[in-house]
Amino acid sequence: MDPVTMAAGSALVAAMATDAWKQARDGVVALWRRVHPERAEQVGGELETLRTQVLQARRAQDPDTEQALEGMWRLHLQTLLQRDPQVAGELRRLLDNQLAPTLNPGERERVYSVIQNTAVYGGTSYVAGRDIRPEPPAPKA
Repeated sequence: MDPVTMAAGSALVAAMATDAWKQARDGVVALWRRVHPERAEQVGGELETLRTQVLQARRAQDPDTEQALEGMWRLHLQTLLQRDPQVAGELRRLLDNQLAPTLNPGERERVYSVIQNTAVYGGTSYVAGRDIRPEPPAPKA
C-alpha cells in the first residue's frame, strides 16, 4: 500500500476526533468530487458515520476499532488512487494541508512514520531512523 495512502487514512480517522473534523471531511469530499463526483455526497455521509464511530471508540477506549477504521479508509483511498493514479499529488496535498495540521504533534508524528522495505543485491545497505555508526567490513582472508 502506498505510504501516503496509509498516512492519509490514519490522519483522516484521527482528524475526525478533533474540533477541525469538518475541515477534514470537506477536504476528502472535495477530493472525491474532483475524481468521482457521483460518489462525493455518499462519501460525505460515510465520513459523518466515521466521526461517530471514532468518537464512540475513543470514549470506550477501544483502539482496535479505531485501527480497523483506519484500515477501512486506507483501502478506500487506495482504491481511489488505483482508479486514478493522478490523484496521488492531490492526496498528498490533502494530507499535508488539511488533515495533518488538525492533529496534535504526537498523532502527526505517528501518521508520518514511514514503513520502509529494502532489498540489497551484492552490497551493504544501512537503513536507520536515527544515528547510525556502521562497523567497517572485516577484511577478507
